[in-house]
Amino acid sequence: MTDGTRFNGVSIHSSRKTSVGGIHMAVEPQHDFPVSWEQLHRDAKALAWRLSEKGPWTQIVAITRGGLVPAAIVARELEVRLVDTFCVSSYDHQNQGSITVLKEVPGDGTGTLIVDDLVDTGRTAKLVRDTLPNAHFATVYAKPAGRPMVDTFVTEVSQDTWIHFPWDLELQFVRPIVTAD
Repeated sequence: MTDGTRFNGVSIHSSRKTSVGGIHMAVEPQHDFPVSWEQLHRDAKALAWRLSEKGPWTQIVAITRGGLVPAAIVARELEVRLVDTFCVSSYDHQNQGSITVLKEVPGDGTGTLIVDDLVDTGRTAKLVRDTLPNAHFATVYAKPAGRPMVDTFVTEVSQDTWIHFPWDLELQFVRPIVTAD
């Protein structure tokens, strides 16, 4: 379903399905939270600031794909040169399905900082935590259902909020208000 909401010429879509505790449910987000590149950069830098006294870190592990950009910003700010990826697939646009692990990271997570863009239901975070139990898990954004799975985050949003990341949006022409149908 497209609700017709627009942000800076961007059409926002609002329907998705999710699973919490193995129970599949349809979630119709009540709120849209579009994030610009500038906002993401500020928030990832704020995350790095919070993490700066919690290290030192021997490596950063980005959860693909959403954690790649925040992990790059955090790595730069904390001057961590070793960056790896834990590759998973769980979303098809706004529909969360089963989690497929495409690539893991060896070890138990000691000295490792895991970075992701968002913890939603906590399913992906739990899988990664089970694999790297001694790692510190940080996300830029957190929803209540997944929040207990992360150690550090910057912004909490309600469970019924859909975050629109800048890599999923593109600008398009929008008619002036007075000429819109």
